[in-house]
Amino acid sequence: MTHRSCWMSLAMWVAIVGAAAMAGRTIQAADEAKPPAPSAWKPLMDGKTLTGWHSVGMGRWTVEDGAFVGRANNEKLYGLLFSDKTYKDFVVRFKFQSNTGDSGFYIRTVFKEPDQAHGLQVQVGPAGSGCGGVYESYGRGWLVKPPVELEKKLLKTDDWNLMQIEAVGPKIIVTLNGVKTAELVDEKGRPEGHFALQMHAGCVMEVRFKDIEILEK
Repeated sequence: MTHRSCWMSLAMWVAIVGAAAMAGRTIQAADEAKPPAPSAWKPLMDGKTLTGWHSVGMGRWTVEDGAFVGRANNEKLYGLLFSDKTYKDFVVRFKFQSNTGDSGFYIRTVFKEPDQAHGLQVQVGPAGSGCGGVYESYGRGWLVKPPVELEKKLLKTDDWNLMQIEAVGPKIIVTLNGVKTAELVDEKGRPEGHFALQMHAGCVMEVRFKDIEILEK
């Protein structure tokens, strides 16, 4: 091969490498210019108001530091905060603090006067309350109740706890701080309904919920 041919081959190789590098930079720049994909998780609270929810019964629901706060003082009726909308198949997650009293997060529930939420309730409360278990209010009672030892191991009394509830068809899975606490297939359960947050009647209590988000299936 002549020196000229060698130089021509080298020039062609440099040109090809340069073009590839430029194409790579162009693709990278185009990718960086794209807006981020929207999250499939949707917030169910704005952290400032009760918009999207309505209260029934007794006790008081407020918004403080981005959280729904429920306070009750031995009320005769339950204090409930119902979602305005109904939901069918979903994963819902939220953070909570509940060191006193008795609370819960209802799924696929319906309201009946004066203070009843009928349907499945995922228990929220201190260790010993069945936190992370599933209870059917005004029906079959406990469907799954975690052992107290597991509650004590998982619950944080000085920080926020993370709960996730997946309900797709009759299958329901509950996790508390990343650990599964309940799983069941409930063919008798209602397929669609409201969410509701609970303050139990006859309790002196305070419960907090924040960062409620849903991923609809």
